[in-house]
Amino acid sequence: MIIGIIGSMQFAEEMLEYKRKLELMGHSAITSGFVDSFIDKNEEEKEKIKIEQKNNDDAMKRDIERMRNADGFLVLNFDKHGINNYIGGNAFLEMGFAHVDNKKIYLLNPIPEIAVFKTEIEAMKPIIINDDLAKII
Repeated sequence: MIIGIIGSMQFAEEMLEYKRKLELMGHSAITSGFVDSFIDKNEEEKEKIKIEQKNNDDAMKRDIERMRNADGFLVLNFDKHGINNYIGGNAFLEMGFAHVDNKKIYLLNPIPEIAVFKTEIEAMKPIIINDDLAKII
């Protein structure tokens, strides 16, 4: 199975870690084409890079196109900004594209309590795997 890995670029190192884990299980895994530029950067540097890439490199569009052939998407929704299981705007958009394309959506952790789009995430019917990659089928 081809799995696109999405989430906040603050979790770039984790994206590569989960990519390796999925590949060891026999899956193919795709991360953002920009992930390497975030490795070994602090939170402030990552935020600056992310804004620059979105505004100047059309990162959102390029990443959606890069992952278009994925069979499903794994959302790395770790805690961030005091929100448990955080899903940001960009990951939410990517989930929406996956949903429209009838792709499976796997959440690493439960749906976050984010009022502005919790019901929309629920409507996408993601599979919550609770960090058990064996549930990706």
